[in-house]
Amino acid sequence: MAARRIVTRPPNERLQALISEAGCSNIGLARRVNQDGAQRGLDLRYDKTSVSRWLRGQQPRGATPSIIARVLSRKLGREVSVEEVGMARNREPNASEIGLAFAATLEEAIDQATGLWRGDATRRNLHTGSRLAISTLLAPSRDWLIAVPDREVAHIGDQPVTSDDAELVARVTPYIADLDHFYGSEHVRPLAVHYLDTVVSRMLKGSYGGDVGPQLSAAAARLTKLTGSMAADSRKPALAQRYYIQALRLSQAADDRRYGAYVLAAGMSHLAAELGYPQEVTQLARTAQEGARRNITPALEACLYAAEARGYALLGDRQSCSLAAGRALQAMDRSVPDREPDWIAHFDRARLAGELAHCYVDLRHPGLAVRHAEEAIIGTPEHRVRRRAINLLLLATAQIQAGEVDEACDTATEAVGVLARVRSGLGVEYLKRVRYQLRAFAERSAVRDFEELLREGTARRNADSLTVQGG
Repeated sequence: MAARRIVTRPPNERLQALISEAGCSNIGLARRVNQDGAQRGLDLRYDKTSVSRWLRGQQPRGATPSIIARVLSRKLGREVSVEEVGMARNREPNASEIGLAFAATLEEAIDQATGLWRGDATRRNLHTGSRLAISTLLAPSRDWLIAVPDREVAHIGDQPVTSDDAELVARVTPYIADLDHFYGSEHVRPLAVHYLDTVVSRMLKGSYGGDVGPQLSAAAARLTKLTGSMAADSRKPALAQRYYIQALRLSQAADDRRYGAYVLAAGMSHLAAELGYPQEVTQLARTAQEGARRNITPALEACLYAAEARGYALLGDRQSCSLAAGRALQAMDRSVPDREPDWIAHFDRARLAGELAHCYVDLRHPGLAVRHAEEAIIGTPEHRVRRRAINLLLLATAQIQAGEVDEACDTATEAVGVLARVRSGLGVEYLKRVRYQLRAFAERSAVRDFEELLREGTARRNADSLTVQGG
């Protein structure tokens, strides 16, 4: 039998030097680490033996290295980094794990979010495809539902972060959203990822107190959710889910249950619907309602009920869908835009109409689907190019269901013209669905003309591509 290999670690001389400089005993350091952890909701039970192990080169798990650095910073009256403590992480996190955890602590949440942004920016081998385990949809929502507020949303790092810095992130996000609506995620998503990785990541790892921490977390949550939506639009649902989980955790750090509920309903439940998990759509919507019920606004309530209705529609439950849709409409009637948070301002009557059009298309109720789709088209602003294209394709689908094939081809032709202005994987998917349904009417002249239009457009794009490549 081969001898077992003994792994020896070099002693942590950096930690020993800092303990000596601080005039701190091993038991004193252990006690302070336990106390700091308790303030952050961690049940740490280190003792002098634990410190002896650290000095021999063992590295504690989780947030403990950061806590040790924080404790020694206070003791010495100067900033001490994890690297100075001799406990810098010596391994890259497994790409398959990045962004999938709803972290228990703020330190871990920062690591998860910034690790996701770094992995995305550097094109690390993140799973981005169309397959998701159901547990990755539901487990984070359960963690969020039972989570308690972080005791202190503060951090010690290299760069001081102010309220103005957090406000900058909050102001940048709507500009990126406008670009996304107009040009599509395939053009704009790399910009958002770069900003998160180079600017927001540095802020989250910086130094800020409990007055700035929640504000920064809220701003980071909103840009993270937007970037997740762009990943979904780029047909990268597994990547989108990672972003949604981190947006959910950052909203928890901001103590903003309303926004967390919005992430569940407008992010995760939409993803579940696209991937064919109808039961999970409804569960996510109802979890959002439960988590935000004490502090909900009418527009958000409408959004949550609309998500629930979509789940019932996918399940074929007409009665439950109608009930949830009615509650969504009643909530929207109570909404006063000036009293709603800015992040829900886009969820207006037109957007609700679009959600209900989806429901009635799924239920194959073309009369109501056409009515709501037309309302959505009329109310959608011109600059929301992708949304207009999707609404038009929804209307075309409803018209096909109603037997109005020629009208559907006219509507789809208009949608193609709009879609040509935007790079949207989701828009292309809606177009594919319309074309699939039109195959049953392939002999109709309107359908043949529509397909010819698409072929000409494809040929033109290919020619343009060759011209660019050839100079």
